[in-house]
Amino acid sequence: MATTAGQRACKVFHENLVKGVLSARMEFFDTTPLGRILNRFSKDTYTIDEQLPMTMYSWVSCLVTVVVAVVTIAYVTPLFLVACLPMGLVYYRIMVYYVPTARELKRLDSVSRSPIFSHFGESLDGASTIRAFRAEMMFEKINLTSLERNIRAYYAYIASNRWLACRLEAIGTAFTFIATILAVVGSGALTSGEGGLSITYALSITQTLNWLVRMSSDRESQVVAVERVDEYAQIQSEAPPVIESYRPSKEWPTAGAISFKNAKMRYRKGLPLVLKGLTVDIKAGSKVGVVGRTGAGKSSLLLVLLRLIEPDSDTELVIDGIDTLRIGLLDLRKNISIIPQDPVLFTGTVRFNLDPFNHHDDTAIWDAIKRAHLHSQITARPGQLNVEVD
Repeated sequence: MATTAGQRACKVFHENLVKGVLSARMEFFDTTPLGRILNRFSKDTYTIDEQLPMTMYSWVSCLVTVVVAVVTIAYVTPLFLVACLPMGLVYYRIMVYYVPTARELKRLDSVSRSPIFSHFGESLDGASTIRAFRAEMMFEKINLTSLERNIRAYYAYIASNRWLACRLEAIGTAFTFIATILAVVGSGALTSGEGGLSITYALSITQTLNWLVRMSSDRESQVVAVERVDEYAQIQSEAPPVIESYRPSKEWPTAGAISFKNAKMRYRKGLPLVLKGLTVDIKAGSKVGVVGRTGAGKSSLLLVLLRLIEPDSDTELVIDGIDTLRIGLLDLRKNISIIPQDPVLFTGTVRFNLDPFNHHDDTAIWDAIKRAHLHSQITARPGQLNVEVD
């Protein structure tokens, strides 16, 4: 039952995580390392899916076992309850001290693991550049530094577990000692079977108490993964894909006239404006070149046009009479095409890269290939449109 409930919960968390990340604004990806995102989808999701349900099951099982053991010993030797009060207070103090400490150490372990993923991915992507500049040793040192920071946090977490084990073993031994003394002192009123039962349950408390606190700590630590996943599920998302109350016609845009009025845009709050009150009208069918130095805001025009970054509230952006800041993102972006500075090929066939939604027949696809002067290269490959992109 715990496993089934955990799987259902993890499915909901994973769906919310995917939805939150895929609909996040561009500024989120500009400020969040890739390794941190991968850590949410790998380690944190695994913790919620596999570890947390079993930890909850083990915690409940240990709690029931301890309660049954104490009740049984108290029934056989009622004076045991008197001794339990001070021992219980000591046990509670240790648990209150250990659980928050272990939780924070586990949090440090999770946080320090993200730079390892980020650096590893960046090193793979830039391996040729690293070799070209002979920077292998520098990147190796960075990797070792990240690993050492993570190992420090993990070592402290393991050391805290050993600290806990020593003290709980002492408490468990005290429980056993008290139960044995009471069984011997009260031997006149107890049968040998009752005395043996009391001592047997007292011996089992030592390991069970250890596991009960350990499971309490693991539960607290693993709930951190739930917090981290939920944090990304609650990311501020982009505008909705469709706004039914304001949708353009299916033929839009028909001419392609673009009008910027007082366009202001910054990459995120707190940064200076990149577009500072730009006002320009581009006539339908015209070709316009934008000239400027690096960082002047040339690419920012396209980012605002596609609303990859939302402009300030007093900006007006109109295409063929439609205020594009009021329509849904799907209606906007599916009707505008761009040729990016850096070409991107997705894993799949040539056909999939040219027509991922199967909106065009082969004739239209081959016509586009011919216009791009790639007809001879595609026809020379076996499979042609169905050849996998390298």
